[in-house]
Amino acid sequence: MAFIEVPNPMKRRTFVSSALASSLLAHPAFSAGANKTRVAVIGHTGHGNYGHGVDSMWLDMPETEIVAVADADAKGLAGAVKKLKLTKGFADYHQMLTETKPEIVAIGPRHIDQHHEMAMAAIAAGSRGIYMEKPFVPTLAQADEIVAACEKSGTKLALAHRNRYHPVLPVLKKMIEDGAIGKPLEYRTRGKEDPRGGSLDLWVLGCHLFNLVNYFAGPAKACTATVFQQGHLVTKADVKAGDEGIGPLAGNEVHARFEMANGLPAFFDSVQNAGTKTAGFGVQIIGTEGIIDLRIDAEPLAHILAGSPFGPNKTPRTWVPITTGGLDKPEPIADIRRRVGGHVGPGRDLLAAIKEGRDPLCSAKDARETMEMIVGIFESHRLNSQRVELPLKDRVNPLTRL
Repeated sequence: MAFIEVPNPMKRRTFVSSALASSLLAHPAFSAGANKTRVAVIGHTGHGNYGHGVDSMWLDMPETEIVAVADADAKGLAGAVKKLKLTKGFADYHQMLTETKPEIVAIGPRHIDQHHEMAMAAIAAGSRGIYMEKPFVPTLAQADEIVAACEKSGTKLALAHRNRYHPVLPVLKKMIEDGAIGKPLEYRTRGKEDPRGGSLDLWVLGCHLFNLVNYFAGPAKACTATVFQQGHLVTKADVKAGDEGIGPLAGNEVHARFEMANGLPAFFDSVQNAGTKTAGFGVQIIGTEGIIDLRIDAEPLAHILAGSPFGPNKTPRTWVPITTGGLDKPEPIADIRRRVGGHVGPGRDLLAAIKEGRDPLCSAKDARETMEMIVGIFESHRLNSQRVELPLKDRVNPLTRL
């Protein structure tokens, strides 16, 4: 598949990196004949488990070899050893890292209160790469520490925002540059708005959305937001320990507006039990002459609705799929959903990043940009919905200072 080179150096670097992701998806092996890359898996049954396949993904990559797994839960560890076709497991991941010295560490637990310690231990043990379940970590201070440690050690950390590695993204970017939706106006995002709707939805699923918005728009520069709990503005009395190790949390309704680096606004909304499950979960790029819609973890990932999004239209309009082959074309990459959703493309991008000395397509720094948006929402709310500039100066959880 050929791509047209983008003249702007920053756009070109992103464009080439995304084209590389497509290349890695298309080939069954990363480096034929090379020694297999040694991977160790960290999970925690009953406390985040192993994420969405962050443990088993390496079995689908013949260029990697799982050498060990650690799980503090004895029953869970026995199951993981069997599942990953191993003969031995570890109750203590520190011991595993010391004894096996893996090149890559897969950090699986969805409960993010463990991510910082696990990542720092992997870096200290000399691991060349880390693949981590999302969200990143509970606080910006922890994110700063991991980014700094990775820069000092040269460790490449990639986040499991699978859609960020989808090879259709550069196709969409080129279509937008070529005027497929006219003049771009804004980005619209919504969470799943299921029983987790509001702040938990923001943390667990909003991170996917913000990461994609960052790809198209660059980092957020400012935020204005309001958070409600059962119809009233969130106060200190509403703050409780959040699920999935997120830390202090409150709010079952969130409304936010961001000012993005490319000058366009981005919006996020999540209301608990707002309607049909997952109906709104995605990103819409709205222009004067159409809308591009991205449905998270779906295939095709993207569709376009041509025509002005404002007011009635004289003729019927249809959502048309966009694949890596182009507008309304069959997908040329075989089994693309398994390769993206099963983390094979992201895993191969991490291997390539290590080999080439570059950042992964979704790096620790990218994950921190996503976190700035999440935490910025609570900081704006804390200040009575004032506009707050990003990145934030204060790196603690704003809900602790209500």
